[in-house]
Amino acid sequence: MIPVERAESFYLPPPDQPPDAWALVPAAERVFRWAELRQQRRLTPPDGFIVGHLVYARINHNRWVADCPCGSAQVVTPSDPRFACTECGAGWFRLVVPDDPAAAEAAVANELPHERNWWNPDDPSPWGAPSEPAPVETEREATAS
Repeated sequence: MIPVERAESFYLPPPDQPPDAWALVPAAERVFRWAELRQQRRLTPPDGFIVGHLVYARINHNRWVADCPCGSAQVVTPSDPRFACTECGAGWFRLVVPDDPAAAEAAVANELPHERNWWNPDDPSPWGAPSEPAPVETEREATAS
């Protein structure tokens, strides 16, 4: 069985550093180190939390991910339920993870990694819910209005 990718195994130090160089960096903060190295810009994790806004973790193509309200996304982990955006700089959001992350991972275990997707049933976003198609306007209706 291929494990679902989490932030602590996705955001790793560069090859010229020991594999455990970031062992003391909390999993939710590793994205800042990783992005700093790859984007060559100074990034500092935020100091405070954004109260009243929740971000839901989901499994997308075999990775735990979360989406920022700005449209950016990053790999997250159920072991550190925080999310802060390296793109827009938004502060820490509370990351909603399932009570039993192992059960969510087991639910997708028999699928190919690129087909492994799980959505939190409490997430109000339309990711997992089938959307109704938008009404199609015919050429006749378009010219009449």
